[in-house]
Amino acid sequence: MRPTYCVGVFSFAVTLLISSLLIGCDNSAQGKAGEATTSKANQPEDTSAGGNAFRDVTKEAGISYTWTAPGKRPLNILQTIGNGCAFLDYDNDGNLDILLVGPKMALYKGDGTGKFTDVSQETGMSALQGYFLGCAVGDYNNDGFVDIYLTAYRGGALLQNQSGKAFTDVSKSAGIPPQQWGTSASFADINGDGYLDLFVGNYVIFGPDTDPQLCDNQGVKTSCGPRFYKPEQSAFFMGSATGKFTDVTKQWKAHMVEGKALGIAVADYDGSGKQHIAIANDEMPGDLLQNKGQGFENVGKMSGTAYDDAGNVHGGMGIDWGDYDNDGKTDLVVGTFQNEPKNIYHNDGEGLFTDRSAMLGMAPATPWVTFGIKWLDYDNDGFLDVLLANGHVQDNIAEIEKTNTYRQMPQLFRNEAGERFTEVTTTAIDESGRRPIVGRGLAIGDYDNDGKMDALLVDSEGSPVLLHNETPNTGNWLSVKLVGSKSNKDGIGARVEVMAGGKTYLRHCTTDGSYMSASDKRVHIGLGSVSLCEMVTVHWSSGKKTVIKEVPTNKPLTVEEN
Repeated sequence: MRPTYCVGVFSFAVTLLISSLLIGCDNSAQGKAGEATTSKANQPEDTSAGGNAFRDVTKEAGISYTWTAPGKRPLNILQTIGNGCAFLDYDNDGNLDILLVGPKMALYKGDGTGKFTDVSQETGMSALQGYFLGCAVGDYNNDGFVDIYLTAYRGGALLQNQSGKAFTDVSKSAGIPPQQWGTSASFADINGDGYLDLFVGNYVIFGPDTDPQLCDNQGVKTSCGPRFYKPEQSAFFMGSATGKFTDVTKQWKAHMVEGKALGIAVADYDGSGKQHIAIANDEMPGDLLQNKGQGFENVGKMSGTAYDDAGNVHGGMGIDWGDYDNDGKTDLVVGTFQNEPKNIYHNDGEGLFTDRSAMLGMAPATPWVTFGIKWLDYDNDGFLDVLLANGHVQDNIAEIEKTNTYRQMPQLFRNEAGERFTEVTTTAIDESGRRPIVGRGLAIGDYDNDGKMDALLVDSEGSPVLLHNETPNTGNWLSVKLVGSKSNKDGIGARVEVMAGGKTYLRHCTTDGSYMSASDKRVHIGLGSVSLCEMVTVHWSSGKKTVIKEVPTNKPLTVEEN
């Protein structure tokens, strides 16, 4: 989130800067305020070949839930931080369930046909109390059932799955203390011992006695930006076979970061077999913690992922790894503030990245405030597209910028063979699904097992938006479920290579990324017209390799490490 008020750098009498005072005193290029209300100029012809790709099915799916912003208005930085969500299979029935995170927790059981039933009470979710914000999902004790960590303001909860029947808060016994302001988190096996570790991003130092609570902008009281507050310290906990976690933040040099973390995404981006951590920071340089085996080295600045291509910091929020051009190297996308490029850092190899957002059509094509962001191949053509959940950080922004809005439309960009991204929002998402929301969390997953990736968006001042993928004429696909033995049970961190039709596709197993949310752990690969995969190779985080030949498409595939 960007700052809303500048002090001691520019004179408030300079009329040229009046509109830019809202969004801070950095030197990044800013568009006109009115540009933040529409992006129709970026819309191409209808590419859905006969109908919308996504349809809002929230009500018919049986989901009834509402987020509300606490306290009086105008809202401060804490009140507008938003919430997360998740797709997960908590009872191992093969169907994705839905987790909605907030002070009122909710869990909905999916039946695989598109219907969901509220099981919050019987699973113990509704009894949880706290200022919960986001979530991470992973089987930390390798018992075969997925567990949950809830981030929170002045709190947090590690929820152990009781054989798919209920969840128990084991935070204290597991050694996970309350965090000051937890935002996004990730389960990943960093030390390669076969047990998931936990990285928790923390935001800024803020409380009821913090000054300022609100800032003045053109005579209007509104929320202040992150530059008014000092960063909180993120935390890194090492998991073990006993189910206990140890705080190794300083031992692993995970504290050597810029701070103000909002987005966390982990991947083996260099093929080293080690998991590295990318952190999206709010108006601070981005961090990239390279795993050296016994500790981290922050290579954000030297790698090229700390700034945009103009050398500016940005309001980094959501973040995600994915190979968008199928060159066998995992790239990074970051959601940012209004009129900032949604940065796509191309992996050039040798640990170096180049911000290609401008040449790919992502600058200045996205004038809104992007929180949730995920790679997904919605049309199964073999190239990763990108979905954005948008919403401003000031509930009264319209009083300051007359043409701007608090609620903003989500956006979908179609990948044109790795060469450019074209916005298809108005043609690919139905009217209800693209309604303006206070967009924050975003998760993806195939909840009805039809081979098409669906999406779940958070409206932090409204109801969730469940988008069913009904794209006509999609390509073929492969869905891979991993079961680790020496590696962690979920297979998180594994790299999956699929050789099909003379091409090689690289995807990785993860549940993290986006903003304070968790997604389907199954690895989804769109394959276009290819009907048979010559070879599927799984590079496990343990260092082992599994090879399967002649795999048919349009079927789920389960791969066990042994």
